[in-house]
Amino acid sequence: MLNQKELNNLQKGDLINHYLLLKKCEIKLTKSNKQYLYLELADKTMSLNANVWENFSKIYTDLKAGNVVKVTGSMDDYLGVPQIKIISVKTADPTAKIFPGDFLAKSKRNLGETKNELKVRIQKISNSKLLMLMDRFFNEENLLKFTSAPAGKYWHHSYLNGLLEHSLELIRICDLMCDIHPEINRDLVICGALMHDYGKTEELSFDSSFEYTTRGKLIGHIVISTMLINEECKKIPDFPDDLRDCLMHIILSHQGKLEFASPVIPKTLEAITLYQADEL
Repeated sequence: MLNQKELNNLQKGDLINHYLLLKKCEIKLTKSNKQYLYLELADKTMSLNANVWENFSKIYTDLKAGNVVKVTGSMDDYLGVPQIKIISVKTADPTAKIFPGDFLAKSKRNLGETKNELKVRIQKISNSKLLMLMDRFFNEENLLKFTSAPAGKYWHHSYLNGLLEHSLELIRICDLMCDIHPEINRDLVICGALMHDYGKTEELSFDSSFEYTTRGKLIGHIVISTMLINEECKKIPDFPDDLRDCLMHIILSHQGKLEFASPVIPKTLEAITLYQADEL
């Protein structure tokens, strides 16, 4: 476990002798066309820029974005923006057993409790076909990735276990809406809440930083989720076509508007319910 002061608690002039995650390592040019080394360094609390102005060729060769580095220097700022004044930076010794995942923000909720909450809620689904479908998506093999993933790179729940936390929050909202409006198909909208962002397990990589995968850039989580549902429904004997289509419609329309990347707008009560819940 890291025993060092978090970056967001440091003030200008404070010394740095930290393990940090190297997010970027690039050669850039000044306005006078002089090369310098640009680094982006981070812990769980924030990312900071750092520049190396001279004698950086070997540093640049040795460092690799996504790795843990040992940094010495001090806190500084430029035009009021905090940055690190570098004295030395090198790839962390493997014997230190400091890993990139140690620097990624995580949900504050207990993972065991949220996993159990998810499993308990899935088993309350009364429609046998939908329960079979959810059991396929949330088996132990798939559960590891779903419960680890962030819900986004920048926006909401952009931390490890964030996708699970966001999905559970949405389920609670949808359950409440179903209590108030019993005409909503509860099983269908809950499955929509479970699956609406499921594709983010493939859209995002989150081993050393949160980045969009090639598949995520080319297809996106909405379409990925929909494709997965279509594929798994085919494996369940006599899965009703209309039930499949209604669930896929919830996923396709959950961002509400065409300009927000939904290929269709919500047209069913359940789709409207999920969209409004997700907007909160």
